[in-house]
Amino acid sequence: MKVRIVAMLLGAGAAAAPAMAQDAMMDVLITGGTVYVGDLQPGRVADVGLRGDRIAFVGDARKSGVRAVQTIDARGLIVSPGLIDVHTHSGNDLANADPAVRMVPNHTLQGVSTVFIGNDGDGAPEVGAFARRYRASPGAVNVAQFVGFGAVRKAVVGDGARAPSDSELVTMRNLVAKGMCAGAFGFSAGLYYAPQSFAKTDEVVALAREAAVRGGLYDTHLRDESSDNIGLLAAVEEALTIGRAAGLPVHLAHIKAQGVDVHGKSGDVIAMVERAQKAGQKVTADQYTWLASGTRLTNALVPRWAMDGGKDAMAGRLADPALQSRLDAAMVDNLRRRGGPDSILLTSGPYRGKTLTMLGREWNVTPLAAALRVIREEGDARIASFNMTREDQENFARQPWVVSSSDASEGHPRKYGSMPIRWRLLVRERAVLTPEQFIHRSSGLTADIYGIADRGYLRPGAFADVLVFDPAQFREQADYSQPRALSQGVRTLFVNGVPVVADGKPTGDVGGRPLLKGLPREAPCPA
Repeated sequence: MKVRIVAMLLGAGAAAAPAMAQDAMMDVLITGGTVYVGDLQPGRVADVGLRGDRIAFVGDARKSGVRAVQTIDARGLIVSPGLIDVHTHSGNDLANADPAVRMVPNHTLQGVSTVFIGNDGDGAPEVGAFARRYRASPGAVNVAQFVGFGAVRKAVVGDGARAPSDSELVTMRNLVAKGMCAGAFGFSAGLYYAPQSFAKTDEVVALAREAAVRGGLYDTHLRDESSDNIGLLAAVEEALTIGRAAGLPVHLAHIKAQGVDVHGKSGDVIAMVERAQKAGQKVTADQYTWLASGTRLTNALVPRWAMDGGKDAMAGRLADPALQSRLDAAMVDNLRRRGGPDSILLTSGPYRGKTLTMLGREWNVTPLAAALRVIREEGDARIASFNMTREDQENFARQPWVVSSSDASEGHPRKYGSMPIRWRLLVRERAVLTPEQFIHRSSGLTADIYGIADRGYLRPGAFADVLVFDPAQFREQADYSQPRALSQGVRTLFVNGVPVVADGKPTGDVGGRPLLKGLPREAPCPA
């Protein structure tokens, strides 16, 4: 891609130039690319002009007399809104004291200009404090936050498998309300994970109402994406029930049919969502395009009753001979539903790159004994769990209410390559999505679902989050053996008018801002 700086003559030389209205001068003009504005319209060749932190022009620059200080030749490339990743675990990276870490090239080289953090119930209620820190020490991308059920419950109730007292529930509700009033976009939960898994549905509803009255949505990792406890379909019904009872939209995080017991159930899940939508309920979802999920070994195999009280209590139970047969039976079944020991690949620690089968053979023990040894030696380990089918994945991807995400977490290639693999597989190779569908479901539709003002579309007046990428070269480099390999194909990425990627490389410039959701006028806020 050619980038050429157009020097504007001043003084006597300027008199020879044609007269031009001041609003026709751009800081940057991206010319000749195929422009997708973020809706479902097909791409068209057009020019996009940026002035300051806003988009100022979309159209034919030559016919409109538009000129610029800097011109980017985008012929043969796609120009789109910066992509929005609604499910990440990048909060620690974006809060890191090292400015280089806050540049998050894993996101920007996927074309991502905005990320959400605090998913799966992890969002700290101190939303305003994070926003102030990020404003003072920003990174390369915009950041939107959730207030999380897990963080709130742990702060008030702790790790125990018990219901909150009446006073504790009031405290939890106030924490959610404060997070929403400080600018959170919604209330997130991860009911699969302890200690959130110990909560009954009514407890979640009570807290979700605090987000509802303040214009937020309910973003949930389902209580079960497989057959681990209540089952996939019952977990979807629980999420829909929470949304109806609390009075807020429901968003199903990283939608999937995970594990051998529920393969082929995507059609049932889709039918449930569509029935709810026809009844007037707002329901959406997001998805990453990898056949392996990512979690910790304990989350995959250890039963939730063994986690009551936290890590130390769990370690005690795992070492208790009186509980061994009960634990073994539960863990054997958990391993079965995930597809067996060959399907569990360790992605962190000294045994990274080995499956439980490989470790069992190496140590001359059963795969389950190998898993327990890893947990005892390391405390835990991250894994990639190969437990989804391509058919279910593509069935979900076709739905017009499913948007793109990464679930970015360490040790899994999804942190470095989720947007490009979605483009490569679903658009270029398998034609599951058209280019405009991919872009719409990675930008404009996402902004609409979450209520992100003035982003997600290439429109005059919108913030200048603009991506230029090569449609033939946009692809992931990361895989399960090299999960941190950076993606390729992004030529330029502007975030609020700042070039954070230029000529295919991170610039080190800072463009990101904290994004805070406004409140409905009548919404109450705690003192």
